[in-house]
Amino acid sequence: MKSREPGSATLPGTLSSALRDELIAFRRDLHMHPELGNQEFRTTAALKARLEAAGLAPRVLPGGTGLICDIGRYDGGRPMLAVRADLDALPIPDAKTVAYRSTVPNRAHACGHDVHTTTVLGAGLVLAEMEREGRLPRPVRLLFQPAEEVLPGGAADAVAAGVLDGVGRIIAVHCDPKVDAGKIGLRTGPITSACDRLEITLDGPGGHTARPHLTTDLVTAAARIATDVPAVLARRVDARSGLSVTWGRIEAGHAPNVIPQHAELSGTVRCLDLPAWRDAPDLVHAAVDEVATLHRAKSTVNYVRGVPPVVNDHTVAELLREAMTARCGVDAVEDTEQSLGGEDFSWYLEHVPGAMARLGVRTPGDLRVRDLHAGDFDVDERCIRTAVELFTAAALIDAGAS
Repeated sequence: MKSREPGSATLPGTLSSALRDELIAFRRDLHMHPELGNQEFRTTAALKARLEAAGLAPRVLPGGTGLICDIGRYDGGRPMLAVRADLDALPIPDAKTVAYRSTVPNRAHACGHDVHTTTVLGAGLVLAEMEREGRLPRPVRLLFQPAEEVLPGGAADAVAAGVLDGVGRIIAVHCDPKVDAGKIGLRTGPITSACDRLEITLDGPGGHTARPHLTTDLVTAAARIATDVPAVLARRVDARSGLSVTWGRIEAGHAPNVIPQHAELSGTVRCLDLPAWRDAPDLVHAAVDEVATLHRAKSTVNYVRGVPPVVNDHTVAELLREAMTARCGVDAVEDTEQSLGGEDFSWYLEHVPGAMARLGVRTPGDLRVRDLHAGDFDVDERCIRTAVELFTAAALIDAGAS
């Protein structure tokens, strides 16, 4: 791809101050009214109304949440570029003290999906204006997807609903509190990991803690599964695959002198590459059965398939790099590492090439740690402009691709 100077006149579509202020207000409204996966009716309605006000024709997805909206008319020729956002919030309380704090108890946009949604909307409004002026050389599809946080992810349902029909490439960003606002993190190849959910139930006859030798000690069995299953897997999978089992919940018993009849463990299975992800269910089942049998416990494993890794296509990642460089200069792009987080954007990449960038949301110089999925998560709202102009530049540069 031919490089361009930052702020090049060949790349129109910068964000006006009026639209910037509108988008910040839109994001804050979403932040105050978070909705869980497949319940994003208010969010969908707000997007639909704003896009229709811009003279566009958004189409709500089956189920009533999420939508797609084409900028320009697709005539069956060169495939479109899709720009994707996710809509849903998390079932956790908002711990911040800000004017736009969540108004819904135990619901918060603690992963930045309100930012993702706002920036794709903003890019659509800018591109729609360019299309009305006859300056958009190629149609672009906006994709607002529900239920990213609900395994196996709303992306799979969106694909089944035909959102990729006519699409040749797809791009997205994800908020990253470790990267400064005004920058993106980028990587070719895997940028996230596979993520599945693991639920284990253990059963036994129960008994008195004075006579554990006469029964099945389920508390000990659960403890051994929690520690030994990850250890067993570490010796059965190539360490470079990064397969990891981490527990989020262990429950057993009600009284200190009673050995319970039932115990439960639940957690996640994550790995860095596709081959390990495909083998993981059988390996985990075998490891759990071995440890449970050793302790005379009856085990039941519910292995819930989640998402494969997001694997950035080289050409599309370079498109994002060129777009960001054109807007903000070469120093605005950082190399980033593969994380162990999961993202259902990966399902789109099973069908079309695409790439996801990490959007910097940290205020430069701020040393506080505000991690994703934490109740105090927030962003430096200057990131909104960065993402909008990244998307618009990518759409214009991609217009020259075959």
